[in-house]
Amino acid sequence: MRAASVASLLPILLSLFVQSAPRPRARDLGIAPGVWPPGPLNAVTDVAGVRVGHTTIVQGDNVRTGVTAILAHGGNLFQEKVPGAVFVGNAFGKLAGSTQVQELGTIETPIVLTNTLAVGTAVEAVVAWTIAQRGNQEVRSVNALVGETNDGMLNDIRGLHVTREHVTAAIAGAKDGAVEEGAVGAGTGTVAFGWKGGIGTSSRRVRQGGRLVIDGVPVWKELNPRSSAPGLRESADAAFRLKAEATESQKRTRGFRLQAEDDADGSCMIVVATDAPLDARDLRRLAARAVFALARTGSSYSNGSGDFAIAFSTHPSLRVTNASGPQPRTLLPTDNLSGLFEAVLEATEEAVDNSLLKATDVTGNGRTVRAIPIDALRDVMKKYGR
Repeated sequence: MRAASVASLLPILLSLFVQSAPRPRARDLGIAPGVWPPGPLNAVTDVAGVRVGHTTIVQGDNVRTGVTAILAHGGNLFQEKVPGAVFVGNAFGKLAGSTQVQELGTIETPIVLTNTLAVGTAVEAVVAWTIAQRGNQEVRSVNALVGETNDGMLNDIRGLHVTREHVTAAIAGAKDGAVEEGAVGAGTGTVAFGWKGGIGTSSRRVRQGGRLVIDGVPVWKELNPRSSAPGLRESADAAFRLKAEATESQKRTRGFRLQAEDDADGSCMIVVATDAPLDARDLRRLAARAVFALARTGSSYSNGSGDFAIAFSTHPSLRVTNASGPQPRTLLPTDNLSGLFEAVLEATEEAVDNSLLKATDVTGNGRTVRAIPIDALRDVMKKYGR
C-alpha cells in the first residue's frame, strides 16, 4: 500500500503593521479540510527536493510586489528535466512557456511567479540564470515557465519595479524546510476574496486504496488492518508526496459589499508537485483537480480571472536527460490516481485558507486591504457548528 501527500502554497501580501502575536494557520483554528493527514511540515516542501524562494519588494507608499520561485530539485534543472503539465481553467492571464510544457510534457527551469507586467523581466532572468549554470554552456534554447498575478490594487504595477536581480535572488534563495507564509514574494500585492491574501501552504499523505465505510460509519478511521498484523509497517520512504502551490488575486467576497475597484478579476496560479511517478498526461489530470479545488473556496472563475495550474513529478525515473538510448521508467497505474486527486483538492483548499489566515493588513497606492479578522471568523465557524 503506497502513500501520498499533498501540499498547497499561496502567495500573500506583506504586512506593514507589526502584530503582537503571529497569525494562526488553519489547523490552529481547528480547520482541517478533508480526510487525509498532512505531511510533517504541512507544506509544499514535504515533497523531497522541492525548494521555494521569495523576494518581497516594499518601497515607499505604493510599491508592494515580489517574486516567488519553485524549484523541482536542487540539481541542474535543464539537464534533468522533470515531467510536467499545465491545466487552464480560465485563460485570462499570462503563463509564459506553457505551450512547450503542453507539447513536450517537461519542465526545465525554475517556476517563477510575479506580477502581471513583470513576466517579461522574469523570463529574461530565468533564461540568464539557466544558461549560467554549470553544464549549460552550449544551451541555445530555454523554456522559462513564468506565471503572474495582478497586484495593481496595492502596487504601482505600471512602475515596473521588479528587476532581473529580484528574480535571481528568489531562485538563489530557494530552500527546503518550512515555507514562509503571509505577505511575501509574488503575493506581496495580491488580494483574495476582498481580504488581504498571500502565501499559504498545506500538505497531505495519501494511502492508495479504498477507505472502509459501513452504514455511513468511517470504520477506516478507527480500525486499521495493518496495525493488527505483525510485521506490517508502512515505510516512510515508500510515500508519495504531493503538493500544490498557488497564488490568488482579486477575488470577490460573497456576503460583503466591496468598493467598485474590488471585482472578481485577477489571476490564480497553482503549482502542484508530487514524487509519485506520473507522466505528463496524468499530471495534467492532477493539475485540473487543483483548479477545481478553487470552487470549494467560493471562486467564481470570472471572465477576467486567470486560473492556471502547473503540475510536475520529481520521481527520479522520469527525469529527461540528454541520453540517446531508451530510458526505463516507472509509472503509477491510472487506477491508483483517485487518492492523489482527492488529496490535491484538500490541500489546495487548505492552502487558500492559510493564505487568508496568515495575511496581515497592507496599505499601498492609497488603499488599505484588511486581513480577515480571526476572532470574528472563530464566531462564524462556531455558528455553523465548526
